[in-house]
Amino acid sequence: MSFSASPSEFFTFQKFRWEVLAVKYAPRKVYIKESGGYVELSYTDFCRRRQADQTYMDKLFIPIQGCLLEVVREQYTDFYRDKERWRYLQKLDTKNSLLSLDGFTDSEGNPLDFIADEAADIAETVVNAVMVDRLKAALP
Repeated sequence: MSFSASPSEFFTFQKFRWEVLAVKYAPRKVYIKESGGYVELSYTDFCRRRQADQTYMDKLFIPIQGCLLEVVREQYTDFYRDKERWRYLQKLDTKNSLLSLDGFTDSEGNPLDFIADEAADIAETVVNAVMVDRLKAALP
């Protein structure tokens, strides 16, 4: 799917539809900002208000624990940006058959080392060089 709209235009166009699709069922409650605080409504009451008052169509909501919470545009954009980023990363993980090594621990719960340390031990290298020099000096 390709479109030339900017992310802000995309979110504006999608605004209420996203919440309904995101929760995939009627939310238990809807929290609307009124007079400096949140007012709790049932979803049916919210739908009635939205039908009666068109200003409700301009409000932005995010789904949280089965409820819809009214938020400002910045919070709404941040929420869906993070959500889409997470979906993208999940898609990459399944597409590339990635496996997290964080889940592999020993019997004591310590993470296992899967990558061998290929860095040479400096102290061991120096000791070997000194011993070779001493051996050469000791042999006639």
